[in-house]
Amino acid sequence: MKFIRVLYLAAALSVAPAGMMMAQTASGHFIHTVTKGQSLYSISAMYNVAIADIVKLNPGSDERIREGQTLKIPQTSVDNKVIFHTIQPGETLYKLSVKHGVSVERICRANPGLSAKNFRIGQVIAIPPKGKASSEIKAQTPVEATPQVQEPQPEKSSKPKYRELHKIQRKETVYSISRMYGITEEELIAANPEIKNKKLKRGKFLYIPFAKETKVETPKVPAQPDESTLTDAQLFDKNKKASEKISTIKAAIVLPFNTDGTGTRDEQVRMVEYYEGFLMAVDSLKEKGVSIDLYTYDSGKTDASVNAILSKPEMKSMDIIFGPAHSAQIKTMSDFAEKNNIRLVVPFSSQNENVFTNPNIYQINTPQSYLYSEVYEHYLRKFPNAHVVFLDAGTGHTDKDPFIKGLKEELKNNQITFKELKGEAINPEGMKLVVDSLRENVIIPTSGKSVVLTKVLPQLVITAREHPNYNMKLFGYPEWQTYTDDWLASFFELDTYFYSSFYTNNLFPEAIKFTNAYRKWYSKDMANTFPKYGMLGFDTAFFFLQGLHKYGSNFEESMNQMQVTPIQTGFKFERVNNWGGFINRKVFFVNFTKNYELIKLDFE
Repeated sequence: MKFIRVLYLAAALSVAPAGMMMAQTASGHFIHTVTKGQSLYSISAMYNVAIADIVKLNPGSDERIREGQTLKIPQTSVDNKVIFHTIQPGETLYKLSVKHGVSVERICRANPGLSAKNFRIGQVIAIPPKGKASSEIKAQTPVEATPQVQEPQPEKSSKPKYRELHKIQRKETVYSISRMYGITEEELIAANPEIKNKKLKRGKFLYIPFAKETKVETPKVPAQPDESTLTDAQLFDKNKKASEKISTIKAAIVLPFNTDGTGTRDEQVRMVEYYEGFLMAVDSLKEKGVSIDLYTYDSGKTDASVNAILSKPEMKSMDIIFGPAHSAQIKTMSDFAEKNNIRLVVPFSSQNENVFTNPNIYQINTPQSYLYSEVYEHYLRKFPNAHVVFLDAGTGHTDKDPFIKGLKEELKNNQITFKELKGEAINPEGMKLVVDSLRENVIIPTSGKSVVLTKVLPQLVITAREHPNYNMKLFGYPEWQTYTDDWLASFFELDTYFYSSFYTNNLFPEAIKFTNAYRKWYSKDMANTFPKYGMLGFDTAFFFLQGLHKYGSNFEESMNQMQVTPIQTGFKFERVNNWGGFINRKVFFVNFTKNYELIKLDFE
């Protein structure tokens, strides 16, 4: 129970077609190529434009958009705001920096997802506003690319004593700052004696002196090559930040534990269970030598309660924050994380438009359009030629309408046949009319509700027994894994599949080990929910904390190389665009075979 005490103490793209040469236009729009999973909602969020404005430029897009389609997006450029640019034939990173008057360094910083591999025609990138950033050398013509040497001034010149001020950024050192301005460490310390033998404090300002023009032999800073002579790959490599280790990971959990009694009992149970699993992962990692400082806070339900937490001095020094649970609090925490360059893991909500504009966000629960696009792709790989039968039980449940609509479009696009059966016609005689006796048949109810299974499963079982020659498979939804107490035998008999991002086989050795350990730690069992929040907390903590320990600041580039076998949660993070954050696109199929085996089909 010692960990429960801790809780309450703390709580106090695709390449554009070759023929498409559509450039930025004077009419105020640029070209976006739709990628897998994108919807009008996600596209409008990433560019901060209204859906209605996109539809106005692209009639019919409100009915349907598809992967590979090009859309005109209104350019909402305003002074001192980011604008967007579609890369055109012949454009290079250097040419773009000259064209927009912004350094290559700042373009790279504004597009953390951009690299030499995906800098290609049709890609949209963010162009930061012109400004006087301390680390920026303004893009100039090749002749003027190297800063000019200051000429000696008469003694009575009005030349200022210091060249400029520099605001200290996170993880900067005396060495890195002196190299940035082409001066020695001694010169920097002499101009700022207060930093001698002291750690630099982020947000403070330093005087940057003019370099001394003496012949004293000091280590020379290698001359910077003319950027106009470098390839895109060389420019990206030049502006890539060096990897830094994190000796002690500072992590914060900000979730609604409802210690003030204002929340629901169910929510409190879920959040505490998530936290308990999280603590088990922390304990496991500490046994492996990972150093972690964990801070836990009760987020409440309002922005005011979150702001009170974020105002605490220790929050700005976090390496990673997990939370919040309520969608209404995400923007506040997102803005804080972006401002302070802190990773923010959103564990539960799938409604999060901030992920499309904040490069520090990791969204575990996949947005619907992205989830469905992954399911469609995996379905077509698993059942490329199967005849499909949709069953509408007539119960009035429409929970899977978007999924069914999208799947039908995919089937039509791939010339795959399907039929539908409704209401009382769902019986063995009705099934004979829609099943193809010579082909594989996939049966898909149009709702995932338990009441629908109650109505259709008995009829399907009778049909399978009366017609053993029918090659039938049942396909369904993630919530079915919570119905196994009632329908397990039928699932096996009907060779059932369902898709999910969360699943564990209770006979899986790691699941057994964790379940037993959880029971031993907390003297209780996890709630029978989807997902199991204790396992979700463990998987989430283990993945991110181990990754930060192993890869440090290079975590983003290396996380999908991690050799981690989660107990329940699949992880496959991809950036939503070049300037935004990450969403989890991991989906697998679970198959209850007729041989009474339980198989998890993992797709790369």
